Amino acid sequence: MESPDPSFRQRLLIESLTVLSADARTQVGWLDKHGVMTDEIALDFDHAFRMAETLLAEGQLTGEVMADLQEIDVVLSGMSDGDSADRWTRGALSFDEGWALARRLARRVLVAELSEWQQPLPAITVIR
Repeated sequence: MESPDPSFRQRLLIESLTVLSADARTQVGWLDKHGVMTDEIALDFDHAFRMAETLLAEGQLTGEVMADLQEIDVVLSGMSDGDSADRWTRGALSFDEGWALARRLARRVLVAELSEWQQPLPAITVIR
């Protein structure tokens, strides 16, 4: 099976970070628009993050950006530990410290990569 081209990997990463970096109200609107659960934000990031090592090896990402991506991964993974169902509600997007930290880190990566983090939220295709 042929691996995705760098532009696909980079676009997937940017789109996932764009949703993750959005303010809570915008994230909720995006979730409602696409009829998906809050964890979809983290799942999209996880899919993109799995390709980040390749982007790093290809020179598409810096080590500093990779470190931030790894920190986002740690934050989101840590939110799944133990009894954490309340952290994955739409309301938690507004008050949970983990979401706030992930949002700040995602914005930092987008600024480093794009020089501007406010991008339109991507459309997704939901397969049901």
